[in-house]
Amino acid sequence: MKAPVTITVTGAAGQIAYSLLPNLASGSVFGADQPIILHLLDIPMSLGALAGVEMELQDLACPLLHSVLCTSDAAAAFKGCDYAIFLGAFPRKEGMERKDVMEKNVGIFNAQGKALAENAKPTVKCVVVGNPANTNAAILAAAAPSIPKESISALTRLDHNRAQSLAARQMGLSCDQVDGVIIWGNHSSTQYADVRHAKSTAGDRVVDKVAAAYLEGEFLETIQKRGAAIIAARKLSSAMSAAKAICDHLRDWVQGTGARFVSMAVYSDGSKYGAPAGVYYSMPVTCAAGGTYTVVDGLPIDDFSRGKMDLTGTELADELALANELLGK
Repeated sequence: MKAPVTITVTGAAGQIAYSLLPNLASGSVFGADQPIILHLLDIPMSLGALAGVEMELQDLACPLLHSVLCTSDAAAAFKGCDYAIFLGAFPRKEGMERKDVMEKNVGIFNAQGKALAENAKPTVKCVVVGNPANTNAAILAAAAPSIPKESISALTRLDHNRAQSLAARQMGLSCDQVDGVIIWGNHSSTQYADVRHAKSTAGDRVVDKVAAAYLEGEFLETIQKRGAAIIAARKLSSAMSAAKAICDHLRDWVQGTGARFVSMAVYSDGSKYGAPAGVYYSMPVTCAAGGTYTVVDGLPIDDFSRGKMDLTGTELADELALANELLGK
């Protein structure tokens, strides 16, 4: 057996964590020979519920689960961690303005970023899930300057999975028979689900098999509004599919993707695809085993795509400007 790796999960008493934690403990993400230590962080009022989560983790009887720490102390939670999954964020509530929500999340991710930098391993890999995920990732990176910006990412794999699945269904295929879907930009209603580079395993292009009017209209809107549609139907957010997407994101980042590319929101230095500098912008990447990624370069971008990519980029730049204003920068 390998030495255990430590995984910190914030917002660990919530419903996404409830679906996520068994998968982490099973070995499906980090490997069937990789023991794990779980550090579970939540607010003090949730520690009772978190104790119940710990009991269930014990009752799973997963041999790879080495130990579990439940805490409301960020320093203890991030101590020596190899991976950090940020589920906890302040949700927008009825009557709240955008600035109010951002102010809450600036406080959360600024504090957690400092705790991360002071306590985690310098090689820690982070994935931010709590919304607004892309901008929360930027806040986290600014608060933890000792952590490479490339070691922090935000989750757009859920949107990627949704787009891949829907495109495959439109072609009468299973989801593993379509590759090359891209999510550009923000995990928000401005995101652009691009299938212009997507093909089936038989080599058929999605754009040649599915009507352009659908792909540029209903298809995009379905992906952009899928989370809201699930809440409307289920009266709860999409926890099960979000947990699966987190597992996909981490597994690919750690174990590699080969030639297949996937969508990750990564730090933009302003040199790729017109994404604004300083934001975390979803792009197509390939991952090498061990936790590195490379942005897929040189893909042709047509005028329709350019417009959609610029729209979501502008939203991200505006969000970051608001976050910096609240931080006094």
